[in-house]
Amino acid sequence: MARPRTLPDLTVHETICRMLAADGDKGVTFGTVARATGLAAATLVGRYGSRAGMIEAALVQFWDGLEEATTAATAEPKAAGFLKAISYVAEPRLIALSLADGRLVPRAEAWRQAVEAALALRLGRAETAAMMFATWQGQRLWQPAGGRGFRLKDAAKRMA
Repeated sequence: MARPRTLPDLTVHETICRMLAADGDKGVTFGTVARATGLAAATLVGRYGSRAGMIEAALVQFWDGLEEATTAATAEPKAAGFLKAISYVAEPRLIALSLADGRLVPRAEAWRQAVEAALALRLGRAETAAMMFATWQGQRLWQPAGGRGFRLKDAAKRMA
């Protein structure tokens, strides 16, 4: 009989996602995750089998949460409000890492299509929605580099 887990997978995955967002996949090893979670590296190997398996499990959990947040955000009537509601979950670095994993690309693509469809309902046109999605992702990607940038709400008004 397997021993009960002292730390649930969800908590481990959240820790890994924070590490991925901060340092990229090079900063995530069994050793660094073991130090961050307090679990033994051997325990992590037993759970995930490989470093790639551990990272993929965390990214799958990330996508589950992002899809759930996106569904919940559809209650927002305005495009900017909808994007703001999912921005706290839509971590650009995790999305980029997912695009490098062929098994996660379909989820990323389906999510992009869902977001663009939700934006099209609010903005009136699919082309405008695609531009708004690209503008939002670009803003999120470059935010850490500083600069005032622009307000997404203002961009949505200009595109509508």
